[in-house]
Amino acid sequence: MNQPTTLNELFNGAVECHRDRELLRFKKAAEWQSLTFGEMAQRVRELALGLYDLGIRQGDKIAIWSENRPEWNVADLAILALGAVDVPIYTTQSRHNVEYILNDAKTRAIFISTDFLYEALALRERVPSLEFIFSFDSLAEEKKSASVFNAEELTDKGRVVFQSQPNLYESLWKSVKPEALATLIYTSGTTGDPKGVMLSHENLTVNVLNVYEWLALDKYEDVALTFLPFSHIFERAVWYLYVHCATVIAYAESIDTVAANLAEVQPTVMTSVPRMFEKFYARIVEKGLAAGFPKRQIFLWSLGIGKRWAERKDRGLNISAWLALQHKIADALVFTKWRAAMGGRVRAFISGGAPLASEIAYAFYGAGILILQGYGLTETSPSMTCNTEAHNRIGTVGRVIDGVSVKIAEDGEILVKGKTVMQGYYHRPEINQESFTEDGWFRTGDIGQFDDDGFLSITDRKKDLLKTSGGKYVAPQPLESLIKSSRFVSQVVVIGNNRKFVAALIVPNLELVKSYAEMKGIRYGSDDELLSNAKIIDLLQRQIDKFTQETAKYERIKKIALLSKEMTAESGELTPTLKPRRKIIETKYAEVIDKLYAETGERMVAV
Repeated sequence: MNQPTTLNELFNGAVECHRDRELLRFKKAAEWQSLTFGEMAQRVRELALGLYDLGIRQGDKIAIWSENRPEWNVADLAILALGAVDVPIYTTQSRHNVEYILNDAKTRAIFISTDFLYEALALRERVPSLEFIFSFDSLAEEKKSASVFNAEELTDKGRVVFQSQPNLYESLWKSVKPEALATLIYTSGTTGDPKGVMLSHENLTVNVLNVYEWLALDKYEDVALTFLPFSHIFERAVWYLYVHCATVIAYAESIDTVAANLAEVQPTVMTSVPRMFEKFYARIVEKGLAAGFPKRQIFLWSLGIGKRWAERKDRGLNISAWLALQHKIADALVFTKWRAAMGGRVRAFISGGAPLASEIAYAFYGAGILILQGYGLTETSPSMTCNTEAHNRIGTVGRVIDGVSVKIAEDGEILVKGKTVMQGYYHRPEINQESFTEDGWFRTGDIGQFDDDGFLSITDRKKDLLKTSGGKYVAPQPLESLIKSSRFVSQVVVIGNNRKFVAALIVPNLELVKSYAEMKGIRYGSDDELLSNAKIIDLLQRQIDKFTQETAKYERIKKIALLSKEMTAESGELTPTLKPRRKIIETKYAEVIDKLYAETGERMVAV
C-alpha cells in the first residue's frame, strides 16, 4: 500500500487493513464499550454526509468545543473528509478567547457537549458567521431549532444521503489534496489574543509517518490510555499515530480518573505531561512515607537504590553485581507494586509539553517504567525530536526524527525546517514574517543545545530569560525543573527580572507537608498557619538548597513565597497546556512579590 498523503488516506487505509479490529474503548453507563475500525468508519461517513447535506464544503471552518470522547474524533474525521477545516477549542478557554477564535476563523458551525450549550447559544449572537450548533448529547425538544440540534440527527441525514449516493463519501475524501488546510489550532499564548496555527493534511500526515518510523508501535499489541485534550496538537497527532499503528485507544473518563483507569485498562503506552508524572510520584511517595516502620525504611531504601541503578543504566555505566542484586530486591519489595498501580503492563510513557525533572524520570526508570521525552510545537505538527526505547537519554528530549531538520542559531535559538512546519499563522502576515529566518527556518523561540551524540536539551524559552538588575541572565525553566525534583514541591515559578536576586513562588505539596508535620508533631490550625511554621520553612529551604546546589551563585534562589492554592488554567495562571503565564502570575501576586523583595530578615515568606 502506498504511503498516505492526507489524514483521510491515513484513516481509510487503516480501516481497509483492520476493519474488524477494535479501535476505540470507552466507558458508557459505567461499562467499558468498544468500536471497531469499521464501526468508526461508518460513523464518520454518516456524519460527514450529514454535514454535506447541510451545505458544509471544502474550506469551511467547523469548531469542536468538548471534552475528550469518541464523538470528538468522529467529528474531526468527518470534517476532514469533506475538506473542511476543524477549529478545536479548549474546554478551559476563557469565553473572551472562544468568541475571538470563532470570529477570527469565521466559523460556520460548532460541535459541543451539552456543558457548553448555554455559552454557545450566547456566543451565537456575537459570532455572525455561526450558523449551526451540534450537540454530542441529546437535547430536550425545547432546546432544538433549525440551527441547533443533536449530532445524531446529522448522522440520520447522512444515512439517507448514503443510500441515494453511495459513492459520494469516497469521492469527497479522495478529492482532498495534501496541501489543503486541515485544522486551525489557536495557540493559548501567555499574552494577547490567540494565534491560529494553520496545519495542512500534509503537515500532520508526514509527522505521523516520521514518528511512526521512530517508535514503531505496530510491532506490539499495544493498548493506549488517552486523557490529554484533543484540542492540543500533541494528543491529537498521537491519536492519528495510534490509528495508523492499529493501537487500541482507551479513553480515560476524566483527568481525575486516570489512576483508576490505568488499573482497569492496563495500557502498554500513554502520553502525558510532566505534571501528571509529578502527581503520580508524589502520591507514591506519600503512600510510602505513610507506611509504618519498617515499611517506610524499606520504601526509602528502594527508592534510593532504584535511582542509583537508573542513573548508571541511563549513562551507560557499569552496574556492579551488588547494585544489581539490591535492585532486584527493591523490585520485588516495592517496584512490582509501583508498576501494578500503573496497570502492570506499561512499556513506555511518552512525555511532552514541558521539561520533566530528571529526578522523577530516574525514579520511574528505576521502578521499571520508562518515560520517553520528546519535543515539538503546535507550529511543527508537533514532533521534532524524541527519545525511543532503543535510544533514550534522561534529561534530553531525544534526537531529531527523520524528515525534519533542526539547527541551533548563534544566539542559541532552535530553528527547524521540514514538511511538518505550519503554513503560517492565520491572518497574521506580519507575525509570519518575523517567525521565519530569511532562508526559511522557523524560529521556535526555544533555547537549546545538542550533545555529542545528537540528543537535544531544551534550556529555556528565549522570551522567558530573566535579567537581574546586576546584568546576569537566568533561565527559569531549568531551575524550576530542579526545584520540582523535591517531592515537597508541587509547583514553582522562578522570578527575578530586573530584580537584585532570583526568587520563586512555590506551591508546596500540601499532603506531603502535612504528613511531615504529623511525623514531627507540628501543630497548626490552617494551611496558611502550617506554611508559616518555622520548621516547615526550614524543610523547604533545605529542599531548595539541596536541588540547586550545583547552580551558579547568581542563579541561587534567595527567597521564596509559599502559596497555599495551586495555580490552574481555570484561574488564568496557566495555559491550557499547563505552562505558567508568567506575566499574569507576576501581576496577580505583585503584592506578595513586592513584600518578598522588600524583606530583609527572613529568607522565605509564606502567604
